[in-house]
Amino acid sequence: MKILHLLGQRPDSTGSGIYMQSVMREAEKCGHENYMIAGIQPDSDIDFHGIIPDQCRFIRFNGGDISFPIPGMTDIMPYPSVRFADLSMKDIEIYESAFSRVMTETVTCFRPDIIHSHHNWLVSSLARRLFPNIPVVTTCHGTDLRQFQNCPHLRKKVLCGCRHLDAAMVLSGDQKQFIEQNYELPQEKVIVTGAGYNDTVFTPDTKPAPKPVQLVYAGKLLNAKGLPWLLKALKTIEELNWQLHIVGGGKGIEKDECMHLAKNMGERVIVHGMIPQVRLADIFRQGHIFVLPSFFEGLPLVVLEALASGCRVVATDLAGVMEVLGDVKTEYISLIRTPRLRKMDQPYIEDLPTFVRNLAQAIEIQIARTIEYPQINLSHVMDKLSTFTWQGVFERVQNVYFGVMEEMRKKDLTE
Repeated sequence: MKILHLLGQRPDSTGSGIYMQSVMREAEKCGHENYMIAGIQPDSDIDFHGIIPDQCRFIRFNGGDISFPIPGMTDIMPYPSVRFADLSMKDIEIYESAFSRVMTETVTCFRPDIIHSHHNWLVSSLARRLFPNIPVVTTCHGTDLRQFQNCPHLRKKVLCGCRHLDAAMVLSGDQKQFIEQNYELPQEKVIVTGAGYNDTVFTPDTKPAPKPVQLVYAGKLLNAKGLPWLLKALKTIEELNWQLHIVGGGKGIEKDECMHLAKNMGERVIVHGMIPQVRLADIFRQGHIFVLPSFFEGLPLVVLEALASGCRVVATDLAGVMEVLGDVKTEYISLIRTPRLRKMDQPYIEDLPTFVRNLAQAIEIQIARTIEYPQINLSHVMDKLSTFTWQGVFERVQNVYFGVMEEMRKKDLTE
C-alpha cells in the first residue's frame, strides 16, 4: 500500500521523528511505498536513517512557508522552537493553512491508501478533516497528551478531527486510557502498539574497567527530564569514582541551569550535545549505568537502547517505564519512586529533597554492583527486548493498517 506519514516538527532530533523514520524503513521492507511530510527550519540538515530524500516534502518554518519557528510538542525542543501555548489564533490559522496546502498537493500527487500521522494534535485533526475518504491513523507519543492539557483553547480544534480517527495507536496502556477518556474514541479504536529500538545499532560489547564507573544520561536538557536533580544527586556522591556523560540538547533558562550545574562538577561531567544515534550507541556500549530521572515519558525508547547496549538502569517508576520494565526482576535495574506531580511533569517542590536522596542511593547501589560486575547478563531481558524491536512494532502497526483498510472496504460495499 501507499502510506503518507505526517509529522508537525523535524523528522529527527526527537523520539517521534526516530519512530516515524523507523516505521518507514520497516514498511519499505514489507513492500509498501512511503512518503513523508514534516517541518524543518531553513538551511538545516536532516539526519536521515535510510530514508530517501525524494520521499519527503518539508514545510519550512522561521522564514520559509511559515514565519515563526517550529512549534514544539514539548515546551523546550533541541532546536529553535516556539510553544503552542504562545501562538495566537492567527498563527494557528497560518500553521494550518500551510499544512493544508502541502498535504492537499501531496495527496493529489501521491494518492496514498492510508495516512499515518504522528501526535494526536493539530496536524492529525487537520488530515482527518481534509481527507474523509482516506483512512487516517495516528501514533500518540505522550507529548501530545501534555499539549492537550496545557492548551485547553486548542482542544476543540484537535477533537473535531481526532475524535473521528480510524485508529489511534498508543505506546502504553496508560496512554490508551487517557485517549479513550479525553478524545472520545471508542475502546476498539485505541490500540497499544508500543515503540521500538534499532537492534542493529544498539548492541552490547565488553565493558571497560569501571575506573571510573561511566554513567550516561540521554534526553533533553530540561527540568521535566529530571536532569538538574540527577546532577544534584551526583554532587552528594563524592567518594565514589564516577563520570557522567550527558547527551542531548535544549535551550533557555532550564538548559542554562543544567549546564551551570554540570560545569561546577568539572571533569566528572562530559556534555556531548546532540549526536547521531550511532554515536549514542557507542557511548552506551562504553557506559555502565544509564540514568533516566524523568517526570514524564510515553514509552522511553532510550531505556531499551541502553539496556540492549548492556547498561544497568536507574529510572523513575513512571507508567511508561513500568510498562517496559515493571515485570523484569533483576539486580541491574533500579526503579525509584517518582515524586508527586502537580501537572504531568511538574513535581511538588517539597518532594524533591527525598527524590534526590532516593536517586543518589539507587545510583550508589548500581555503582557498587558495577565495580564488582561491570558486565551484565542480558539473557534476563532478551525476551522483553525482542518485543520492542522495530520489526516487532511494525508488525503490530501493519495489522492496524490492514484492519482499518478492511473496515473502509466493508463501508464502501454497504454504501
